[in-house]
Amino acid sequence: MTTNAGNSPRPIRPRCCPCGGCDDTGGMSRRDFLKVGGAAVGGLALTGLAWSSLAAEAQSQLGPAPGRTALVVKPVLSYEVPRRRPQTSWRSWGGIATDQEAQQEVARIQGELDKLQASADFPVKFLRVSAIRGGNTLAGADDVASADVVVVYAAGGGMGLIDAALKADKHVIVFMRHKSGPVYLWYEIISPRYLHQHTDKLGVKGIDNHDMVVDSTDELLWRLRALCGLKNTLGTRIVAIGGPGAWARPANVVTGLVTKLWKMDIQTVPYPELAKLIQAAMDDKAAVELAKKRADEYLKLPGTNLETEKTFVENAFLLEQVFRGLMAKAAARAITVNNCMGTIMPMAKTTACLTLSLLNDAGFMAFCESDFVVIPSGVLLVNISNHPQFLNDPTYPHDGVITLAHCTAPRKMNGKDLEAARILTHFESDYGAAPKVEMKKGQKVTMVIPDFASARWVGVGGEIADAPFLPICRSQIDVAYKVPDIQLAQNMPGFHWQCIYGDYLREVGYALKKVPIGWDCLG
Repeated sequence: MTTNAGNSPRPIRPRCCPCGGCDDTGGMSRRDFLKVGGAAVGGLALTGLAWSSLAAEAQSQLGPAPGRTALVVKPVLSYEVPRRRPQTSWRSWGGIATDQEAQQEVARIQGELDKLQASADFPVKFLRVSAIRGGNTLAGADDVASADVVVVYAAGGGMGLIDAALKADKHVIVFMRHKSGPVYLWYEIISPRYLHQHTDKLGVKGIDNHDMVVDSTDELLWRLRALCGLKNTLGTRIVAIGGPGAWARPANVVTGLVTKLWKMDIQTVPYPELAKLIQAAMDDKAAVELAKKRADEYLKLPGTNLETEKTFVENAFLLEQVFRGLMAKAAARAITVNNCMGTIMPMAKTTACLTLSLLNDAGFMAFCESDFVVIPSGVLLVNISNHPQFLNDPTYPHDGVITLAHCTAPRKMNGKDLEAARILTHFESDYGAAPKVEMKKGQKVTMVIPDFASARWVGVGGEIADAPFLPICRSQIDVAYKVPDIQLAQNMPGFHWQCIYGDYLREVGYALKKVPIGWDCLG
């Protein structure tokens, strides 16, 4: 048996699974698999499924995935009307001191929010602006119950309405004016009076300096983008083929953290159940012809080069139809495959690599390896950015570059345009169909590194320097970063990473604060 150079008892295996004692249950002992592979962890087992009903579901769902749910935002103006008193201080700082000025400010806020609505790249709904005199309660804002977020425009008055919003389990952002309009009172005193409660330390829970915005509607917008991503991530329902797994930790521990922190609803499809569905699909002439037709159309797309057997591609489309049917049946937008480098191949007569790539391009969230250490980060990134995620194996950082690779990369990495791709075999098995996606050099990316304990994630930004063709997982990129190599090397918890086009580091950090999970942003 080949072992690690350091005389570790764990063997080096020709797959991403790290466990020397693993069998074909996806990176855990058979005992652990039986313990967590069904309804016991995080959800229900989908059994007794008939291909006849799934086929109809799949065919009706061949378009893009369902979109994200809109974030509902309640804007509230807090103000006061002071009364003149002789020979004493009778008014606080601020440019809004009458009901008429408050109504003018409501119109100003509404105009700014209308512009935000038009420019937002995520679904958001702004409720009407409520003006509350005195600012000590939310009385008068009757529609606040339907909101996810309360944005307090803190012109004056008390801050009791923040406490009321927090008590109602709403996210709160405080907006203050310095130069964008009449100056607000709380621009002066939000820190000592409210956040610190007249002490030297933060004195309130559920809100802190990250929730403060001065003047900039752009600063407001990205926070709302983060909260939209968080709203759509919490409670995600995901189909787990072969049950939930975890890289190098007991799956029941990781899945327990996932269900506790992210409220994920994991719907397990046992492999014997999947085998029956795949065989029924292969016996369904209409389903097979549809898969062949779709494969032909795919292979004719510009920049698509076939370098494996066409049958593998056709079978990947048939498997994709099975997966679409399963997600439709479960009312889920996400799916993952446990032991995708073994058990599924004899059943599907291909690999799941291209299948998962196709689903990600369609707007679903499809993950290999059923690694619930990293899956929440992928779901969060997709829901923040509306771009597909690239779950990957990282390497060792050196000379300002790190290689990221896997066989399941999407082609629509920016959410709309296809990158060129070579359709090859899956590397470790030299079997099936897997895309080598030629990701764009110079493209900025966000990389997220989740830890095994779901306690503290790491984020780093970078730029694609190259898309090489090394004898490793097919889709591969060299990413250049600007932090010292040793700093990155010392901040690589867990194993799998997530990578996505664009810069979303601040949104991820802001969303994690609400979970809460710690965030180390390396920049």
